[in-house]
Amino acid sequence: MKSIKSAIIQETEDWVAINKEAGLLSIPDREQSAPSLKDLLLAAYGTIFTVHRLDRETSGVILFAKNESSHQYLSKQFEERSTVKKYNGLVLGKVYEEEGIIDVPIGPHPGKPGQMTVIRKGKPSITLFKTLEAFPLYSWMEFTILTGRTHQIRVHMQHLGHPIVCDPYYGDGNPFLLSNIKKKFKLGKDVLEEKPLLNRLALHASSLQFTDKNGQQIELHAPLPKDLRACLQQLEKQG
Repeated sequence: MKSIKSAIIQETEDWVAINKEAGLLSIPDREQSAPSLKDLLLAAYGTIFTVHRLDRETSGVILFAKNESSHQYLSKQFEERSTVKKYNGLVLGKVYEEEGIIDVPIGPHPGKPGQMTVIRKGKPSITLFKTLEAFPLYSWMEFTILTGRTHQIRVHMQHLGHPIVCDPYYGDGNPFLLSNIKKKFKLGKDVLEEKPLLNRLALHASSLQFTDKNGQQIELHAPLPKDLRACLQQLEKQG
């Protein structure tokens, strides 16, 4: 990450919202395998509190509290599901439904540690989806999650038969290549291998709505990163 300052969407004395880049951990993992966004914020602010998190490969808006009282106030909203969290994602296949609800329980996968699955004894999980643009091989989606389960959108879209592009757990894990959609694609001269337009989970936390301690309604937006914009532009160009 270039700098925390350049990634700040908005901040007050109580909280800071960041446009997290893909590939950066939200909080430290058990192995302390890489610096996390929380580590960077701790270095910048001295004190910081986790309110929620995003998967490592998911980009977009994430909120941290700057003090204990704000942490309690904001965390309660996430627990009570009074926040509104919207995501954009590119999925495999053409989704014909304009919008719908996926309401199936999610729990830990019995045979794959660290992965989740649709399972009868799982926790209730609800995802609303809208198809923003449907292309022959891919669809550009908007998701609103009414519950905050681990890997919720990823598991639900796999269940629907349209996994998130580049998802190594719940999809094929393959990168997004221009040659997949461009009929007469040719590699440039002296180019030995095609460079993917996208080589990470095609999921972006686009907006977050919550109420701050003063009772003010806050709505935050994170612009789409370059890699997802490039995929969309090419899909629109190729029709």
